[in-house]
Amino acid sequence: MSRAARVLRRLVAHELRGFHSLALWAARRRHGIGAGARPAAYTGPQTALLFGFGFVAVVETVVLALIVPWPAVHAAFLFVDVYTVVQIVALHAACVTRPHVAGADGSLRVRYGQFLDLRIPAADILRARVDRRYPEGRNVQVHDDGTLDVSVGSQTTVTVELVRPVGFVRPMGLRARARVVRLHADDPRALVDALTPERTAPSPAPDPPG
Repeated sequence: MSRAARVLRRLVAHELRGFHSLALWAARRRHGIGAGARPAAYTGPQTALLFGFGFVAVVETVVLALIVPWPAVHAAFLFVDVYTVVQIVALHAACVTRPHVAGADGSLRVRYGQFLDLRIPAADILRARVDRRYPEGRNVQVHDDGTLDVSVGSQTTVTVELVRPVGFVRPMGLRARARVVRLHADDPRALVDALTPERTAPSPAPDPPG
C-alpha cells in the first residue's frame, strides 16, 4: 500500500471515529473507561477556541449567502462551511468522550480526540509529576530526544517518565517511540495522584515481650 493510500485510510478512520464520538456525546457516554478507571479531561484550554472557529464558519456561511449571486458557488461554499462546523463539533465531542484514562491497575491511556491513543502499562511508568509547559507547534509532537508532547491550547500540565520507550501510532499512521510523555489534563494533580501508588507507612515494631 502506498503512503498516500495509507494516509487516506487513516483520515477516513479519523472521520469515522469523529462521527462515532458525536453519537457518544449526544448519548452522554464516554469511550474506553473500564471499572475502577479514572478519566482525566483535557478540553479546558481549547473549548472556547473551537466554538469560536465554529461561530466564524457560521457567520461566513450567512455572509456568503447574502453576497454570492451564483447558486452553484453558494452551494459549494455552504457545503464546505457546514462540513467545517461538523468537524469542529466532532473534534470537541471526541476530546470529551475520549479522555485520558488512569487504569485501576496503574496504567495510563493518553489520547487526543480521535487522532491519538497511546497505552502505557503500569510497569513502564517510572514516575509522574505536575509540570506545566508551553510547547509550540502541533498538538502531537515527537522530539528527537524521545519526548512526546500531547498539548492542548499549547500547554501540557503532566510529565510522565517511562522505564523504557513505548511504541505508538502517530496521527497520520507513522509509528514512533517515546521515553517521556508530556500531556495536558484539566486537573493535573488528580491524574498524577491516580498514577502514583500510595505508599503505606511501615507497621510499628511490636513491643518486646515483658
